[in-house]
Amino acid sequence: MVAQQRYAEGGAGTNWAGNVRFGAGRVHRPASVSELRRLVAGAGRLRALGTGHSFSPIADSPGELVSVAGLPPAVTVDAGRRTATVAAGLRYGELVPRLHRAGYALPGLASLPHISVAGACATGTHGSGDRVGNLATAVAALELVTAGGELLRLDRAAGADRFDGSVVGLGALGIVTSLTLDLVPAYQVVQYVYDDLPFDTLVQRWPEVFAAAYSVSVFTSWAGRCTGQVWLKRRLADPDAGVAPPQRWLGARLAGGARHPIPGASPDHCTEQLGAPGAWYARLPHFRLEFTPSSGQELQSEYLLPRELTAEALAGLHRIRDRVAPVLQTCELRTIAADRLWLSPSYQRDTLAVHFTWIADQPAVTAAVAAVEELLLPLAARPHWGKLFQAGPEVIRASYPRLADFTALIGQLDPAGKFRNEFLDRYFPVCR
Repeated sequence: MVAQQRYAEGGAGTNWAGNVRFGAGRVHRPASVSELRRLVAGAGRLRALGTGHSFSPIADSPGELVSVAGLPPAVTVDAGRRTATVAAGLRYGELVPRLHRAGYALPGLASLPHISVAGACATGTHGSGDRVGNLATAVAALELVTAGGELLRLDRAAGADRFDGSVVGLGALGIVTSLTLDLVPAYQVVQYVYDDLPFDTLVQRWPEVFAAAYSVSVFTSWAGRCTGQVWLKRRLADPDAGVAPPQRWLGARLAGGARHPIPGASPDHCTEQLGAPGAWYARLPHFRLEFTPSSGQELQSEYLLPRELTAEALAGLHRIRDRVAPVLQTCELRTIAADRLWLSPSYQRDTLAVHFTWIADQPAVTAAVAAVEELLLPLAARPHWGKLFQAGPEVIRASYPRLADFTALIGQLDPAGKFRNEFLDRYFPVCR
């Protein structure tokens, strides 16, 4: 089953998970940038809507919504600069085979290829890897339609400071039409899974665990012995990629069959494992484009904290596991490299990401999220912008050194508040 968007022109509907009902009366789907410019110029209140995979109300609008998925799905590769300029509405699953055929790749990908390029970058969405930044760090330039309908290009080389404030832009600065992405040569990846990593080993040897492959994910349910399921994704060019994996590693056992991150779920939905070589785009995500990502019935939260606090965070989560495990499907631990993008959850610090896939029970999940935030927010955790969180404006303000600068940038590019909604008003209040 392919995940379907639950909105259409003429009615906004809900996000993918169904936990956010959009208040906008209409979703527009322009077929050209010219049409989009006219729409934006004449609109009262308007927000961009991607694939609907955010669990927070970040995409909603008190006026209307616009999807750029109807713009021409152009992908232009510049071999000299080693970049690709891509239509903002493309999903990663639609983009990456085209890059691969041209001999190129992206450094990293998120867990699922169903999300749009613009939406993922605007919210600081990420994959995994000690040396791999979030998806927005690949952006070298972007083009957006501003509140008056003008077309504005922001380029890393031409104006780094303003550019760094715009890439993870939360849809607050305009409607992004295209992004130029840095490329690397295409590469092959092999993927192995280990079962039952002892919790104490993870706490004591987490640097070794997360350095064990190009991309590493550790899944746990926080139930029982809290053992971990470790997904190791190695590039074939890496020195250890061609070496047969040991049957035992740090106390964990090499999986003898394919696995799904959620216990009991079908591994048919997941990318191929067991060491079978494959293109980067067919191994770095956990889920295949043709299937419903993750479980399909869920809520999600995620918190990103300084990587050096990993052991402390894990020990704390173990203490509150009885408040978390009953409403949890799985918890994923990943690392992300530091960056300089103002609103990136990995801004200026190497990061541990703690991701929670909850059951679809909002009241029960609300209580669990409160317990998690009581533990992780004092460790300087930053919530993912597109997931469920309860942290107040004062917490978010203390977490981002450039938040005031971003608020000022909103005032410069959208002085009348065309792209504002309740979410932005709460965390980026207008200074009058």
